[in-house]
Amino acid sequence: MPKLAGRFRTLPEYPLALIPQKKRELIARGVDVIDLGAGDADLAPPPKAVEALAKAVHTPAMNRYGFGMGLVAYREAASAWMTKRFGLRFDPMTEIVPLIGSKEGISHLALAYLEPGGIAIIPEPGYNAYQGGTLLASGEPYRYALRPRTNFLVDLDEIPRDTLAQTRILYLNYPNNPTAAIAPRDYLERVVANCREHDILLVYDNAYSELAFDGYVPPSIFEIDGARDVAIEFHSLSKTYNMTGWRCGWAVASPQISSVLTKVKSFTDTGQFMAVQAAGVAALESYDEFVPGNVAVFKARRDAAVKAFQEAGFSCEVPRATMYLWIALPDGIPSALFADRLLDEEGVVVMAGSGFGAGGEGFFRISFITSPERIAEAAQRAGRVLASMGVEV
Repeated sequence: MPKLAGRFRTLPEYPLALIPQKKRELIARGVDVIDLGAGDADLAPPPKAVEALAKAVHTPAMNRYGFGMGLVAYREAASAWMTKRFGLRFDPMTEIVPLIGSKEGISHLALAYLEPGGIAIIPEPGYNAYQGGTLLASGEPYRYALRPRTNFLVDLDEIPRDTLAQTRILYLNYPNNPTAAIAPRDYLERVVANCREHDILLVYDNAYSELAFDGYVPPSIFEIDGARDVAIEFHSLSKTYNMTGWRCGWAVASPQISSVLTKVKSFTDTGQFMAVQAAGVAALESYDEFVPGNVAVFKARRDAAVKAFQEAGFSCEVPRATMYLWIALPDGIPSALFADRLLDEEGVVVMAGSGFGAGGEGFFRISFITSPERIAEAAQRAGRVLASMGVEV
């Protein structure tokens, strides 16, 4: 067998990779499985997006290569949405980059900015695309543990100055997956100032900007003065519109930064299927009629989850955004052991905190991807496992 590259050997196992097969085996044995694992809700996309896709696939021109330009109407819709949502203007042709889901854009971007010795600051726990892109680009990850003491924020003042001097990329994601933390505006101002001072690219993953509750309105990083000089922001239709499998998103940045990602992508793909981009236009244009009702469904699931898991003996905060609950485990209970036992003994899929990196140890994540009733049942089962591990609930 050919020898594997060193960069490949640095990749850890992807935390969701083994779950589908295990889940299938349990179902085959007749186990009633409740899946609260991936952020992949059981809800329908906007009807207008489905209609637009069905129409577009019958148009021959939509079945040809989209290349980097893609569907101009999609670029224009993404630009218009940024203006509608954040009051910001971006040129659709030079500052919007259509993506095959935000994950691939985040991963590919590292290839342009990292090389051996170049550091990327990675929040841990965090989305595995950050470290995946870093490692595949032969960069050096600096993992910063997100813990309650900093409200799950990356505190750049705690990072050594010599490390910051070698840092090329800082990955931030607020509202945050998996902790559901949010970032105050003054914090974002300090981050942008730091990135400008140290010439660091700020990769701002804003995939959960629309899943917010109780009056909270997440910002764009570009609402912060100076961010256009150092930042690129990623958006996705996956969570807001229940379109995870459609793989449709975009990046937005100044032409100097967006053109870099565009060039990398010209060598790695030939663009998202243009019929999906047409559906993306319809989804973005149906924001007012679709998104508020969808968010209300997630809020009901959030409220049910918090109540049920607290009653089952767990400690968790009420999240103001995202589709996740980040739940603390009692001291001495490894998150992977708890998640494995919960799946094997009770048929409930959750994500162990350690699966998002060592910084996530002591917690597990659930997703609001099924009904309040099923979430409540899962919480009861989780409480039984906790009790069987010697914890009084």
